[in-house]
Amino acid sequence: MRCLVTGATGYIGGRLVPELLDAGHTVRCLVRSPEKLRDHPWADRVEVVRGDVTKADSVRAAMDGVECAYYLVHALGSGKSFEDTDREAARVFASAAEEARVRRIVYLGGLTPAGVPESELSPHLRSRAEVGRILRASAVPTAVLRAAVVIGSGSASFEMLRYLTERLPVMLTPSWVRTRIQPIAVRDALRYLVGAAELPADVDRDFDIGGPDVMTYRDMMQRYAAVGKLPKRLILSVPMLTPGLSSHWIGLVTPVPRGIARPLAESLRYEVVCAEHDIARYVPDPPGSPLPFDEALRLALLRVRQAEVTTRWSSASVPGAPSDPLPTDPTWAGGSLYTDKRQRPVNASAEALWWVIEGIGGEHGWYSFPLAWAVRGWLDRLVGGVGLRRGRRDAQRLRVGDSLDFWRVEEIEPGRLLRLRAEMRMPGPGWLELVVDRDARGRTVYRQRALFHPRGLLGHAYWWSVSPFHAVIFGGMARNIARAAERAERGQPVSGKPSPGRRAAPSGFKRAGA
Repeated sequence: MRCLVTGATGYIGGRLVPELLDAGHTVRCLVRSPEKLRDHPWADRVEVVRGDVTKADSVRAAMDGVECAYYLVHALGSGKSFEDTDREAARVFASAAEEARVRRIVYLGGLTPAGVPESELSPHLRSRAEVGRILRASAVPTAVLRAAVVIGSGSASFEMLRYLTERLPVMLTPSWVRTRIQPIAVRDALRYLVGAAELPADVDRDFDIGGPDVMTYRDMMQRYAAVGKLPKRLILSVPMLTPGLSSHWIGLVTPVPRGIARPLAESLRYEVVCAEHDIARYVPDPPGSPLPFDEALRLALLRVRQAEVTTRWSSASVPGAPSDPLPTDPTWAGGSLYTDKRQRPVNASAEALWWVIEGIGGEHGWYSFPLAWAVRGWLDRLVGGVGLRRGRRDAQRLRVGDSLDFWRVEEIEPGRLLRLRAEMRMPGPGWLELVVDRDARGRTVYRQRALFHPRGLLGHAYWWSVSPFHAVIFGGMARNIARAAERAERGQPVSGKPSPGRRAAPSGFKRAGA
């Protein structure tokens, strides 16, 4: 079948595409930024079209010739009006599917509690339910797969569970840790999504999907501790911890920003347990499936430890992050552009320097004044930003669209250029470029540019308030990256931090000029 996948840059969509391809389907991806798919291993096997699910013209064009359309997008974390955005996007999608005479719509929604009126649900669950209802109201047969918590390496739910359990041996928790939940392994969710493409034409309904285990969030944390070989956690429930307060707590302890943590925490107040498992009549469960919770955890942890996380919750763009292209030098048509330029000669090969550049961020750090970077990350989280804790998808390799702490990879030219777009809260868009170059004599040179386009008086004030620190932050960064490349050339351990997390230098480098 020819399948359209929306949300291909996100967590589920990015994993569904290769599963559909392996099942023999043809895939078209509708994305706002096609360049974010460029470095995925399956990118050359799919058709990529630029568009936005809220724009009718682009959705109609993407639907042309499609037999099955996957709706895997949401506006969660984009602000108070996210329900309106979700509603409008679903209507546009349903209408375009009708016009194109699509044979099947498949939507991954949220499992809602039995007996609770939709008006009393959290905004997150209420919006998920409404989107499913809008899609099913179309003339196109629709399968709404309703899941509670998806467990897989890199999922927001898994990262929240992982960091809470690993970092807090003693926890004061909200009352929702006693609520029953039925989680599902990401591989089972993907199997049902792929199978739903070929449901009979007369199947137009919701399906509850979940794993074999029903447990409380407290149980989930204790079982994570057991699987992760951690001591049993002491968990004390405190009723006065509201979803708002608990979202701040989650935001401080985990990489999940408050804008996403709050709706997740609000949704955990409800008991979400599958009322049926009818999907198995159409998509039979193979032996050993659905995966038990402990096995799903074990596989997720194995992938994290082996650095094989294919997509993460942060793979999707952060709502509200600037989407402007890098301004063309030397002037910007829209106004001022501040720059901070640094360059250093490097007594190492270009390969050694690139190895250091591509490994920047996450556990490897940023090669200058770790406390200043940490403080900037904390300040960002305090105002609702993503902070510095998103880390890296892969410890050694980067690709366009990867989140990298509070940056995102906007462009990468292997061996030469890494361009990062800032996703921290600032009064204007910013970029950081790290470049491997050579001088007139063929010697390796490291070039670094920080760029900032101020918006309004506040933007100018922001730049001038932080510019006195640039000599320490950016100057130290350029100096230490050059030194790290020289250490790598000699085969010595390399790290952006003075403490643990050192990287073993690659072998086989030749000295510059040798």
